[in-house]
Amino acid sequence: MKKPALVPLRAAAYSAQSPARFALSLTAAAALAALSTTAVGQEAAKAEQQLETVTISGVRASLTKSLSIKRTSDQVVESVVAEDIGKLPDNNVVEALQRVTGIQVTNRAGGEVGTLSIRGLPDVATTWNGRNIFTASGTQVALQDIPSTLVRQIDVYKTRDASQLENGIAGQIDVKSLRPFDFKGSKLSLLARETYLDPAKKSNPQLSAMASNRWKTDAGEIGALVNLSMVKTDYRNESVTPGAMVPFVSPNAAEVPAGYTPLQRIFDNNIWTPGTYTGLPQKAGSTLNFNGVARPYYLARDAVFQSDVEGQRERPAANVALQWQPNADSVYTFEAMYNGYRDKVFNKLLFSFVDWWGSLGSNPASTITTFPGTNVIKTRTVNDVYGFNSGDYTTSATDSYVYALNGKWNLGDRLRLEGDVSYQTSAFHSEFTATRIDRVAPSITVDFNSGGGNMAFGFNNNADLANPAKWNVAQFYDNANRNEGNAATANLSGAYDADWGPLKTLHFGVRFDSRKASEANRTQSGFLGRNLADATLGSNYYHVNSNFGTDISDVPRSWIEPNAYYIRDNIDAWRKLYNSVDKNFLTTDKLSLQKTFEVKEDTTNLFLMADSEHELFGRPLRANFGVRYVQVNTSMTAYSVNATSKVVTPTNGEKTARKFLPSLTLRYEPVKDVLVRFNYGETLRRPGFGDLNPVLQLGDDVSKVGYGGGSGGNPGLEPTRSKNLDLTGEWYFQKDSALYGTLFQRKIEGLVVPLRRRVHVDPANDPFRNSTSGGDHTNGYDYVISSPVNASNGKISGLELGAIYFPKGLPWYLDGLGFQGSVTRLSSSQNVPTANNAGEIVSQLEAPFFGVSKLSWNATLAYDKGPIGARLSYVRRSSFLAGNEAALFANPIGIWRRPEKSVDLQLTYNINDRMSLDFSGVNLTNEMQQQYYHFGDAGSPELTSFGTVQIGRAFSAGFRWKI
Repeated sequence: MKKPALVPLRAAAYSAQSPARFALSLTAAAALAALSTTAVGQEAAKAEQQLETVTISGVRASLTKSLSIKRTSDQVVESVVAEDIGKLPDNNVVEALQRVTGIQVTNRAGGEVGTLSIRGLPDVATTWNGRNIFTASGTQVALQDIPSTLVRQIDVYKTRDASQLENGIAGQIDVKSLRPFDFKGSKLSLLARETYLDPAKKSNPQLSAMASNRWKTDAGEIGALVNLSMVKTDYRNESVTPGAMVPFVSPNAAEVPAGYTPLQRIFDNNIWTPGTYTGLPQKAGSTLNFNGVARPYYLARDAVFQSDVEGQRERPAANVALQWQPNADSVYTFEAMYNGYRDKVFNKLLFSFVDWWGSLGSNPASTITTFPGTNVIKTRTVNDVYGFNSGDYTTSATDSYVYALNGKWNLGDRLRLEGDVSYQTSAFHSEFTATRIDRVAPSITVDFNSGGGNMAFGFNNNADLANPAKWNVAQFYDNANRNEGNAATANLSGAYDADWGPLKTLHFGVRFDSRKASEANRTQSGFLGRNLADATLGSNYYHVNSNFGTDISDVPRSWIEPNAYYIRDNIDAWRKLYNSVDKNFLTTDKLSLQKTFEVKEDTTNLFLMADSEHELFGRPLRANFGVRYVQVNTSMTAYSVNATSKVVTPTNGEKTARKFLPSLTLRYEPVKDVLVRFNYGETLRRPGFGDLNPVLQLGDDVSKVGYGGGSGGNPGLEPTRSKNLDLTGEWYFQKDSALYGTLFQRKIEGLVVPLRRRVHVDPANDPFRNSTSGGDHTNGYDYVISSPVNASNGKISGLELGAIYFPKGLPWYLDGLGFQGSVTRLSSSQNVPTANNAGEIVSQLEAPFFGVSKLSWNATLAYDKGPIGARLSYVRRSSFLAGNEAALFANPIGIWRRPEKSVDLQLTYNINDRMSLDFSGVNLTNEMQQQYYHFGDAGSPELTSFGTVQIGRAFSAGFRWKI
């Protein structure tokens, strides 16, 4: 069984408040107070003024503005525009994008969406007001960290010209924040919202405030804006998961091979090969070869586990903008943004093996049933089962800052220049502790699919799950990491109105970016071996949860686990307790982080682009064509640590990559209000910094298959390159209505895929078997290492259809009703290499891309009339390949998601021009997230189900006030 992940997907950084953040907070607070006073004082004089660029007319105006952006852009772009000051349809950027044509979302947990892709690809360039932004040592920013109240507009670029950033083969998401010159005068906006999450059954506050003003002075016009936000979320995630499939001999004595007992698990890899694409055959009567004799085998899960995650998340954010326009030909903007993230997660894990074959009695066949026509065990009873519960606690923090200065100048009648310099820094820190308690239970009975792909199970006495005397304190895992990144960027671009016949405008620019990143971590583990009810521990060290999984299936609702909160609060004493048993386990005063790698990446960009105008059949044809030059110089140092001597060995490396990336856009209007576009462009996906790190990260052989697992980066990785074609048609038959469609293709070369090789690690470098680990260190051990390589090419193509329609001439009771919807059809394939034990590619297999649903669609019924605005939305995506299982088991290797859907509702009532109320509901039908094993014709949601996650519902109510 693959070891359950001990660290959540989202880790974050740096709990100490930095001086820079403290200074920014003081500045923001002072400016907010001053601007608020000014705004109140000028209320009467400014009452009649409206926003210049921020629409305040609700749902219909927001959609109309998004159509206007789409229509006037040379590129294929979709936009989400705030309905009011900082009022997007949802609570954060990712949620707001899920109804955009071509956008797919998944991994909803903790009351929010976790993953976003454009046309099935997750590699998205994230920018803030056009500037590339990231989180710590990553290449993207976590868009969930940007609250909707800081945003006036989000643009999703599916194609890009030579002037735009080249990274991100999926596209670019540009988040535009508010600036003081967006308003004619003073503005003040306050928001208070409460969100109720189920199954956490807790309410969570969101507060935001925005103040802006502009003044005319002798030095020109000056503006200032401050925008603050704080979101707090208490959440609960529940999941129930059967383990991976492994083979067992027959329960019938006459069919049992020599040396085996009925229903004994088959560990011998000379008899079967783990990790094949389709897994072992699942047809009834399938056989394996035992010393030349064919014997039937059965497939069953090796374990069952369920996770009850309780978390508390906070997201402070701030945006400050200062603008100065000394004259009509120049404007200067300084802006700074802070995004914070705080997360405390208590994961209460119940885990039990169900692969033991002893003590089955005189009739082992009576302990199992199978799915009809298969050798796959559906239900079974297992005796003397080993299991453990774990109290896992992760604290995470991120602090990200961006500071930028921008200038725009008109130099004469034809030349326009724009300069931009920025500096950003981001730090991410997390600490993880997990204490396990274990026992051997008399028996467990499992139904691996009790209905709807949900597993049910129970022990002989579920009450023992909450009895501390039945449990012993076992392993303690103690890990931490810190990731940091910063970047200094300078950009100068210009446009010259040449007016040389058909060639109208020349665009040019140069950009230099210097990026640095580093990662450091520490890890240790120990074993205590003491009964949980031991008087020296006390009752504070354990905790019993309750009311688990009531919407999933018949599983234990309550169990005991180490109290991770109390252990973390008393971590010094807990580490000393483990040190008293194992002197190699370090106490708090001896701990330190070890840097694993540091990297410096310098990027130089040059671009030249031109706009031209022509006629075709008497109708206007516009062209945009150009080329972008990219040079990336990367230098890196990786640090490996000898597991025995602790000696650190650095490894240095350097590389340079150069690319020319052409682009072409044709924009034709064959008849009035109809547009046809053709786009060709090339984009890149740069290797993640972690993928370049060659230091091996090893995982122990917890499933006892004869070898461990591990991963290691590849410093020789090259950028992935995509050649992109788009053909669109758009019909704007009303100001607020349109039909549009796109045919597109991405041909991608040099895709990074994991390649496995088997290596032998000597005892000195084996963290589980060296002389200080307490394991068998006389011989080394084999590990199957997965490393990224540029060994795949692929293609993704598809069709998008979208519509926005507000019909005219409806009866009065339907006036204001409209529709927004879209459909995306995708097809993807890539060659996936297979390697032998030496890591040599021996064959190729065609497979779909991860995360690509063949069909996704959404439909929104909108209403906007008078004081009422409303949206009722349905979003759905078909099943998709989410990833691959570790190559250790007998099930099909692909992990697929079942179709995902959500019904959401947003309501707004404007009390008057200054005050409004809003209500929203997310996942109203209480959908769940489910997985199953599948590859080719092997596996199905019913036969090879692989877990259910209870997403839960969310309900929000908010009050907004503005002047």
